[in-house]
Amino acid sequence: MFKNKTKNFFIFIFLSILSVFSVHSASASNSPDETAFVFNTLLFLICGFLVMWMAAGFAMLESGMVRSKNVSTICLKNVGLYSISGIMFYIVGYNLAYGIPEGGYIGSFTSFAAAEDMATGYAAHSDWFFQMVFCATTVSIVSGTIAERIKIWPFFIFAAILAGIIYPIEMGWQWGGGWLATMGFSDFAGSTLVHAAGGAAALAGAIIIGPRIGRFGKDGTSTPIPASSIPLATLGTFILWLGWFGFNGGSQLAIGTMDDAVAVSNIFVNTNIAACSGLIVAMVISQLLYGKVDVTFALNGALAGLVSITAEPLMPTAYSSMLIGGVGGMIAVFGTQFISSLKIDDVVGALPVHLIAGIWGTIAVAITNPDTSFVTQTIGAFSVVIFVFIVSSIIWSLLKMTIGVRPSEEEELLGSDKTEVGIEGYTI
Repeated sequence: MFKNKTKNFFIFIFLSILSVFSVHSASASNSPDETAFVFNTLLFLICGFLVMWMAAGFAMLESGMVRSKNVSTICLKNVGLYSISGIMFYIVGYNLAYGIPEGGYIGSFTSFAAAEDMATGYAAHSDWFFQMVFCATTVSIVSGTIAERIKIWPFFIFAAILAGIIYPIEMGWQWGGGWLATMGFSDFAGSTLVHAAGGAAALAGAIIIGPRIGRFGKDGTSTPIPASSIPLATLGTFILWLGWFGFNGGSQLAIGTMDDAVAVSNIFVNTNIAACSGLIVAMVISQLLYGKVDVTFALNGALAGLVSITAEPLMPTAYSSMLIGGVGGMIAVFGTQFISSLKIDDVVGALPVHLIAGIWGTIAVAITNPDTSFVTQTIGAFSVVIFVFIVSSIIWSLLKMTIGVRPSEEEELLGSDKTEVGIEGYTI
């Protein structure tokens, strides 16, 4: 009897709550603008935390690709750079990118201040969060390339400058309405503005810092340094792949209409197909070249396919996306060989994946987008890369001349987990 009364009581409570919500729903209806505002904001927030999850992907990918003696350091650098990016993009980065005058080159060195306006179509903070995680992604690219021979604090100083000043300036040239946007340049989700820019900063660091001890012999021979954990690197790739749907899908910037919803769906499909194609092409090429399928080429092939399609994931057909991503897979293999031939030490293969494939994907926009040209796309891509490379080279050089960037030879051989972090990633 007591159980029945209790059951009836909870049923009564449930029905009462349901009736309250029913009455509220009947009496309060959102306007179409309010509904679109909600959905657009939700798109930014959901896609934003998917892109934020890419930070975990970079951490796992890099942790798997470095030697076990440097794993804790890589984890610290990735969680640290994300935090630094968040602070710097709030203090100065956002307005430096979006406070730029039309057709201009640089915005305002002021802090971000949210101002809700129904006319924008989304909550101000949702846009800031979405743009901030793109900023953090750019910085993450640098971490993997120069891993295992860069001290923690010089890296964090560079990360702060890249996140707060360098990235926002070049990003504003396009997404902030700057001179590239006026010229007609197009980069939908950042093949150049994020990936090639991050690659350019990484290239500058790799050249100035130099290769790891033992990576290249005095006679010019290349000695590959094995990864510590392929399962971790594979997990990182899958996490990045997942996050990329937020990266590209969220760059539609709206989902408040049926057309926007269809567009986001098409972007998801093209993004996925380009990654699949890049991975398969990389596997086939490695089999033909080496007689074996190199798993690291396969992983980077998928990532290069993703980078390649990022500049224009909406306009291509699925078959065009397959072609664009497939070329990215080729770049992942041949680009790695090319970078190695220059005696540049790129620990995770980020230079071919992000820099070279990013440039390719940006130029390839002209294949499927009739509103662009190969000339405009090429000018836009190389102007960003050259700017970031020059400024990054200056910063890296100043850090090298002042506080120093490399650990001592003894510390590098021992591993930064012991010498800088004090906690090893793996203990036996």
